[in-house]
Amino acid sequence: MTTTSATPASDFATPIDDRYYEDYVPGSVHSYGSIAVAEQDILEFSRRFDTQSFHTDPVAAEHGPFKGLIASGWHTTAVMMRLYADHYLSKVASLASPGVDELRWLQPVRPGDALSIRATVKQARVSRSKPDRGLVHTFVEVLNQREEVVMTLTVMNMLRRRHHTST
Repeated sequence: MTTTSATPASDFATPIDDRYYEDYVPGSVHSYGSIAVAEQDILEFSRRFDTQSFHTDPVAAEHGPFKGLIASGWHTTAVMMRLYADHYLSKVASLASPGVDELRWLQPVRPGDALSIRATVKQARVSRSKPDRGLVHTFVEVLNQREEVVMTLTVMNMLRRRHHTST
């Protein structure tokens, strides 16, 4: 089983099982990680979901555009989601996500890389149509063990408000 960890100095003051919309403060930055990406994981994921040879065949990948095996971008996204769900996204207030914006794969992820995330709250606003919740926009950077950014995206999450009274 994969285990993940938070960087204590960058975590929320509120634990994940008591975290609500109000705890996502614009400008705050939170870092979590890491998850190691093994060659076997790359092969298993890609053979099921992204069958391009530079993801599925180590020998062919040596002669491909990346000069070696790389993880599918969707695999990298799945690793990001594990860290995001384990540490950043509220266990009690998350109401789903309407989507992500500007997903970018910037550098290849290779066997042995260890990925972490840095999540910056960009915007938080109370819903006009459903005032019991808010919408939080988070810019997520996925970094490798050399602190190189390998992927970015902006995630939108709907979260329950801690205290809400109807007016």
